[in-house]
Amino acid sequence: MQNRRLNSLIYHIRHRWLTSNNIVLLVALVIAGSWAISSVQSVERNYQLQRVINDKNRQLQLAELQADTLRYEQRYYQSDEYKTLELKRRLGLALPGERVLILPPNSEEALAVDESVEPVVTVGPVKKTPFEQWMDFLFGDKPETGS
Repeated sequence: MQNRRLNSLIYHIRHRWLTSNNIVLLVALVIAGSWAISSVQSVERNYQLQRVINDKNRQLQLAELQADTLRYEQRYYQSDEYKTLELKRRLGLALPGERVLILPPNSEEALAVDESVEPVVTVGPVKKTPFEQWMDFLFGDKPETGS
């Protein structure tokens, strides 16, 4: 009885599920799945490589900015203006008609007052929303009346 059921089960599996259409469909699904996985992997790898390229470009731009800054500083240190200022600062020299004013260091009370005073915060102009900016552009900027 067991043998007959087993043979029946094998027969049904072989003739219902292991048909050539089902095998072709299974192979096609495996190929499509592997293609999808490899596509996702290549997109992820390209994304990571693009991030590396962007990081390298930012580092290059930073290095160029630093080199430009150093060139500007070098030109400034070679200028007559810098040399004059340094002579005045280090040696206490002055040009004809100038007077040197030497102040004593701040006292403890003055330093305490400086630390206790809160810094002044300046408020800049109020930023307009993009819609308000478009309205100003299209219909002209109307000056605000202070009321």
